[in-house]
Amino acid sequence: MGTFTILLGGDLVRTPRLDSQLAGARVIAADGGIGHARMLGLTPELWVGDFDSVPADLPHDLAAVPRQVFSAEKDKTDGELAIAAALERGATGLVLAGAFGGKRADHAFLHLALAVRLAEAGISVLLTSGAQEGIPLLPGKAGFDYADGTLFSVLGFSDLSGLSVTGAKWPLDHVEVAFGSSLTISNEVKGRLEVALGHGRALLLAHPYPLPES
Repeated sequence: MGTFTILLGGDLVRTPRLDSQLAGARVIAADGGIGHARMLGLTPELWVGDFDSVPADLPHDLAAVPRQVFSAEKDKTDGELAIAAALERGATGLVLAGAFGGKRADHAFLHLALAVRLAEAGISVLLTSGAQEGIPLLPGKAGFDYADGTLFSVLGFSDLSGLSVTGAKWPLDHVEVAFGSSLTISNEVKGRLEVALGHGRALLLAHPYPLPES
């Protein structure tokens, strides 16, 4: 039971905030996501996938992690299989570490959409790269602990109605937002950020640790 961290193959940087979010969680790696384990000082209890993206020169303790092997011709991604393994073990919360970026935009999009679906099923989900975080938004109210000046966006996965945002540079009060609208992109925290949604499904994407411009 409890929270599981799923190590995915996207971008990941280690921050104090990420360390606190992962503390005490059980860990499952999805294929190449095990490459993040060494940086994070974690040893997964299970390694899931078709193993077509195994990092070279893994230390012995990681190479020896128990494996659940699937054919490359499967109908789910390695990440979704790892999440399924966590749910089978009683996960009530998930931290999807390495959920953004990487070589596959389709996989990154799936992680966002899957997080919303899992939230609808009652599973707490945090997507993170260490630098940015995603949290599903469903009808109701939610509060967040981001510092003043933190950049955030609300990404709609449907038409939204009754959307209110307070504690922000540009607050909103019971607005309608069409699916695909950019109205809720690039806001900034100013005070205690709270979001209320009347109808629809969305995801809050925040940048608590902005990376320097390259």
